[in-house]
Amino acid sequence: MEPISLILSALVAGAAKTADGVAQDVYKGLKALIKQKFENQGKSDSVMILDKYEEKPEKTKPLLEDELTEVGADKDKEIIELAERLLRKIFVF
Repeated sequence: MEPISLILSALVAGAAKTADGVAQDVYKGLKALIKQKFENQGKSDSVMILDKYEEKPEKTKPLLEDELTEVGADKDKEIIELAERLLRKIFVF
């Protein structure tokens, strides 16, 4: 799975599963890391897109995908590792 798809999948899965407490800490850590990356690069509006992605992933996916690519999240080893860890916790693979 390419890094952007991995990150987006982890965010959707994490948002769905945090209500029952599964992997909540990893999910919160992933979101915080992405938000920090946006803010460090002067893209505070992108934080709003990230939050909207939880509510309407199908509508905001292209926007968030562009923003993540623009800030280099797809090349950020820490973000990718957290996304992988979150998916492993949720889907136990």
